[in-house]
Amino acid sequence: MNTAIKAISLSVCLLVLNTAVCKAGGPQQLTRLKENYKNMLLTYAYKNDTLSEDLRRIEPETEVSDNVVADLQQRYPFDLDKMAFYLSALNEKGMWTDINYQDNKRSGWEPTKHAERILELSKLYYTRDTRYYHSAEVMNSIHRALHYWFSAKLQCRNWWYNQIGIPKILGAAFILLENQLTREEKLSAIGVMQASRFGMTGQNKVWLAGNVLICALLKNDEQQVKSARDTIASEIVLGREEGIKNDWSYHQHGAQLQFGNYGLSFVTSMSFFYSLFQGTVYAFDRQQMNILSSLINKGYRWTIWNRYMDMNALGRQLFHNAQLHKAYGLALAAAELDVKEKFPKDANTLVGHKHFDNSDYTVHRAAHWMASVRMSSNRVIGTELVNEDNLKGYYLGDGATYYYTQGDEYLNIFPFWDWRKIPGVTAYEDKAPLPDISRTHSGNHTDKVGGLSDGYHGMAAMELNRDSLKAYKAWVFTDDFVICMGAGISTNKSLPVTTSIEQCLKKGDLFLWNKREWLPVSEAKLHDSDLRFYHNHIGYIVLNADTCVAEAGERTGQWADFMKMYTPAVVTGETVSIHLRHGIQPQHGSYLYIVLPASKRDSVSSFDIKNVRVVQNDDIAQIVYLPLTECYWAAIYHPGKMVIEGEPFVANLSGIYKLTKSVGKLKIEQKRAF
Repeated sequence: MNTAIKAISLSVCLLVLNTAVCKAGGPQQLTRLKENYKNMLLTYAYKNDTLSEDLRRIEPETEVSDNVVADLQQRYPFDLDKMAFYLSALNEKGMWTDINYQDNKRSGWEPTKHAERILELSKLYYTRDTRYYHSAEVMNSIHRALHYWFSAKLQCRNWWYNQIGIPKILGAAFILLENQLTREEKLSAIGVMQASRFGMTGQNKVWLAGNVLICALLKNDEQQVKSARDTIASEIVLGREEGIKNDWSYHQHGAQLQFGNYGLSFVTSMSFFYSLFQGTVYAFDRQQMNILSSLINKGYRWTIWNRYMDMNALGRQLFHNAQLHKAYGLALAAAELDVKEKFPKDANTLVGHKHFDNSDYTVHRAAHWMASVRMSSNRVIGTELVNEDNLKGYYLGDGATYYYTQGDEYLNIFPFWDWRKIPGVTAYEDKAPLPDISRTHSGNHTDKVGGLSDGYHGMAAMELNRDSLKAYKAWVFTDDFVICMGAGISTNKSLPVTTSIEQCLKKGDLFLWNKREWLPVSEAKLHDSDLRFYHNHIGYIVLNADTCVAEAGERTGQWADFMKMYTPAVVTGETVSIHLRHGIQPQHGSYLYIVLPASKRDSVSSFDIKNVRVVQNDDIAQIVYLPLTECYWAAIYHPGKMVIEGEPFVANLSGIYKLTKSVGKLKIEQKRAF
């Protein structure tokens, strides 16, 4: 980062810090905050905008760990049959008969349902258009359920539930019930909330401060409300180690992209506090709102396609319907923050190319398709395994590449995946269990990872140096296709190595071009140098590889195999998989293939490979010339003198270059160091 950018970032941070502090507001302001909160809790489920209506068409989840999903499901209208069950299934001790109170999972902790039901019944009690409005039966059930919780003092093995999750859920109920709580209940409620204290960083800091704020409201402590509000607002800054980064990505747990996990919870939390603070002295100022709007417009907008979140943005939270839930959570938060740009269901309002430098993450958006690449390096952590989430995602940061035309190409594919063949990834083929990244801490040991964009086109490249496997991988993105190159694929281990081209849900047949016609294929092992496949509006052209394997058919698996929170159950689905085999213990292996999203079969079969000229593809450089735009894209791993198609060129740094020819000489249009 150059000195000017650092100076600007520092100025922004100082400005925000100077404006983040507010004055204590007095009793009337506290009353207004409580009224705002009650109105928000009781009106969410009755919003009739198209976004809310679309959300309610998604079947509610029965097993929930994601905080965003839990909040979304509070927006659904009451299921009165379910409410009747809550009332009938609560025993005299205040326990629900269908909840496992002995559960010891670290994610999806089952006693959380007890807290959620208290909140739901509290909302039900104050909802006018049901027979349960101000119902004595409902209030008696609430008191019994509260009594059990206060006396049982249940604790989860995961600190997050004890200090953040449970206080966050019950805090909302306590505000609604404040006038119904006995003195003893209110003291116990405050005790629950006091499990949260100021501390930590990023979104964890915001969650904790939000709980402290609710506790302060219960105690009518103006000074503590002010302190909590200022702590929340203090995270609306750029450039810290964790939180909003200068490229408008979001980090937590170190230098790790967290768009779909902590970052999304940050956005939804800020939309909540924006509404909570409306009309009070605690409201966010203009600078803070500008930062939140920019985080959405310059960061999150890139990750959503037709209201599905990019797989590469999900992080470790590979939950059922995660792409849908996270996209709707973001869209609702953006609407509540009054962000101008919306998230339409069936339209693309953003065309361009962006590389998130702080996160080793590239997104390309054409008019009718989107693609993304997630990489990792010495600077950026590729993925994580926390609380038994993401048990098999070891390779998620090794060049995972996804292509979208509709958005649902990979929706809920996780139980059916071969986790060593994540699309775009070069990895070992092995029947042994995947390594546990939380124990091995093995990352990609290189600085030679990065991306370059001219606004509409671009290149991403990485040296892979992990677990004794080396490779050089590059992607060039144009309006109509993506060029994918690999070189220097080598290992000293006696294991097969593969590169996955695709592994998506099967939607219609997988077709293979036999030079005359398209034929459906369910399984094939091929050695030709110009193989052409087509499936679900996307074409794949393999130009050189040792062996190409294509498969289409049924697979089985379990969600609990990679997300421990789920109840073990076998599910079945159909997938399409295309991968390349580089052999056992390859030395200097390579590959070249082109992906044509949003295409028709005729355009794939007739695609002229002269539209792409690979100038060099080895461990020194990966260079492509595109005749239609008359430019070179080059990833140069070792700087120095070289010759590019007869023209001398000096690369003074390792990095990515965009070059053109001018008066017979190569001209650097753009460059970016790794």
